[in-house]
Amino acid sequence: MTTAANLDDGALEFDCVPESDQSFENALAKAADGNRLSVDDAVELLTTGTESSGIDPARKERVLELADRRRAEEVGDTVTFVANLNNNVTTACNTGCLFCNFKNPDSAFERDADVEHSGFTKTPAESRAAVEDGLDRGIYEVTSVSGLHPAFALDQEHREILESYDDPAREVNYKPPERYETDPGTYVEQLRAMSVGGVHLHSMTPEEAYHARRGTERSYESIYRRLRDAGLDSAPGTAAEILVDEVREVICPGKMDTGEWVDAMEGAAAAGLPVTSTMMYGHVENEMHRAKHLKVIRDLQDRTGAITEFVPLSFIHQNTPLYEAGVVDGGPSRAEDELLVAVARLFLDNVDHIQSSWVKSGDEHGLKLLNCGADDFMGTILSEEITKRAGGEYGEFRSVADYVEMVGAIGRPLAERSTDYEQTRRVEMDGGPYGPELGPRADGTPLLD
Repeated sequence: MTTAANLDDGALEFDCVPESDQSFENALAKAADGNRLSVDDAVELLTTGTESSGIDPARKERVLELADRRRAEEVGDTVTFVANLNNNVTTACNTGCLFCNFKNPDSAFERDADVEHSGFTKTPAESRAAVEDGLDRGIYEVTSVSGLHPAFALDQEHREILESYDDPAREVNYKPPERYETDPGTYVEQLRAMSVGGVHLHSMTPEEAYHARRGTERSYESIYRRLRDAGLDSAPGTAAEILVDEVREVICPGKMDTGEWVDAMEGAAAAGLPVTSTMMYGHVENEMHRAKHLKVIRDLQDRTGAITEFVPLSFIHQNTPLYEAGVVDGGPSRAEDELLVAVARLFLDNVDHIQSSWVKSGDEHGLKLLNCGADDFMGTILSEEITKRAGGEYGEFRSVADYVEMVGAIGRPLAERSTDYEQTRRVEMDGGPYGPELGPRADGTPLLD
């Protein structure tokens, strides 16, 4: 099994390799007939045939065309987006993921620290103010994903449990808020602060849920029920990266393993929360890992039915430890992006919506992915820290008018949506002005950066 130690000599050897007994033509025929695909089928389609190296352009186009037809059959031609705001509470984190440049060491935030850093921690009052401002501008959703700040606890009771340990910093990664310049409050306090004015609150990744139960024997379902009572409406299936442990041991050895991630997602679903699903690809993994990851997602959806969308996240490499250490020399190619979206559409026969990301791919390539099987084009964002700090270069905001211009260019209809896709509003591309209308305070006023 590969471990982080392999990074020292640059040798990454995995047990999982992109080989199969299937053929590309048989896999494509199965997909065309609408039969459920196997992991080997997915590997053949992702590689355009394992019998030869490289991506075959003609075969790739056959996969993309089939996925685009499947998208049209299953969800139609409308491209959707959500009017949303990112409100990340803190960059303080000591997990040590090698693909991430969002975090800052938590020690840099301590009162006696003399360390220059560009990070931040928000109080619950500051989070509430950010959401109130977003509501006034017409957002429907606030998304909040944060670092694993050692002072964060689920609630006051959880804080008391953590403080009862003999050495809480070492045993349960807990330090009291008094040690820091800014007290982030508890998860419950932050969620209550952000759950205002009827906004849809999308927060608490599996890794954050793990942090909110550390030092206890509480179930994930109980954690998510407590969070739901505090105002949580849905949970993001991020922190997934690649759901194969030999890859996780390389890129995020301090994070939960695949089984723990699945347990957390099942707990969120059992608590009555819709969830999303993701894959962060294009670093050290191969096509077999990607196929196995898709199988984990599909199996989870078979059991829960709670997944509203699949979000492929191409690895942004520029400012990450993996790149700086010479372990990777870039992210995925555009052809890999296209095939990942297309195969996700064909393989995930129980997940309706596949997202394309302008934050990761930019406008032009993001629009191309909408013709490869994707049907959703993210959200307005208003603020985006994670990709930006990793070296992303495509900005942090798109207005409704931007969406009209972009989606109009590929001749597809456009609709504003709710987080769970249950509500949609057709955007009439008749000259504007264009603004969000589904949010609790939205009135069609143009959304400005």
